[in-house]
Amino acid sequence: MGPERKGLKVAYATDSRPCAGIVTCAKGADLFICEGMYGEDDKLPKAKEKKHMTFTEAAQIAAKAQPKQMWLTHFSPSEMHPENFVPAARKIFPHTAAGRDGKMLTLNFEEDEEQKAPDGKR
Repeated sequence: MGPERKGLKVAYATDSRPCAGIVTCAKGADLFICEGMYGEDDKLPKAKEKKHMTFTEAAQIAAKAQPKQMWLTHFSPSEMHPENFVPAARKIFPHTAAGRDGKMLTLNFEEDEEQKAPDGKR
């Protein structure tokens, strides 16, 4: 199997209110996928009632957990353009993006990244 190396970590949280357990699970993840049911902070009471998170709350979790990046997902049907609320979340955690159907990412092991030449080729 080869020499021991640091693995890759993906953390996923949805249908939840913020809690310390999510921070622990997402700590140092290569990718953190987190629900952001509501983009508007004024929907916090509704988020609490329905047991979901706002974009701000998800970004606060990411700021504590420090993953390499976070994708927000599990949007309310009322959020027709969730990408409009990402800039506010980025003020809290800069590496935030809105997830979407078909969004993909290739995660590479650290040593594989180090072996690549500056032009991205080996």
